[in-house]
Amino acid sequence: MSRAQRLSVVLALNLALVTGLVAVGVSAHSLGVLAEGGDYLLDAAAAGVALLAIRQAARQTRRGRARAAANTKGVAALVNSGWLLALELLVAAAAVDRLVTRTPEVHGLPVLVASGIAALAMTAGALVLRGDDDDAEGEGRDLPVAAVLLETVADAAAAAGVAVAGAIILAVRGCYWLDPAVALVIAVLVAYHAARLIRTIVARLRSAPAGHAA
Repeated sequence: MSRAQRLSVVLALNLALVTGLVAVGVSAHSLGVLAEGGDYLLDAAAAGVALLAIRQAARQTRRGRARAAANTKGVAALVNSGWLLALELLVAAAAVDRLVTRTPEVHGLPVLVASGIAALAMTAGALVLRGDDDDAEGEGRDLPVAAVLLETVADAAAAAGVAVAGAIILAVRGCYWLDPAVALVIAVLVAYHAARLIRTIVARLRSAPAGHAA
């Protein structure tokens, strides 16, 4: 399966999950599920940007413009990672607000079911992209694919965390603070890894050779 095909699979998974997660998040009063829905919509856009970058880079490479192709992919990965970092900071701020003020009643069952399905779907998407990452190890990682892979792994982890929180809330009929608490922990972890990826991308763009392909 080509990189474009792998990204297309992840794009379809994200789009399929967005509407359901937003609906469940609103009805269940779950910040965690709402964050998943917004994250998946953003990730769908990121996958679309990566697809466009790959196609543009392929055209540039055919014209012997290797430097331009590398820059196109690097900029796309930088945009994707920047979007992810900004979103996680917003989620963290909303989670802190709920923890400091008052967390509304969260309905555990829909949170558990929706987030469980999302976790399975994003795990499958991460495995699809990981296969491409393994194939490319000898040639160096493809930055747009690496950025989308990070987002997909983060999505799977976030959905699993929210599902666990939903299960606890359902079991004890309380502990509603777990929903924003889990959202905050996940947002901080993902923001940290997104910032590291941004630094890697910037360093690679700065160190890229100025020559052209033969």
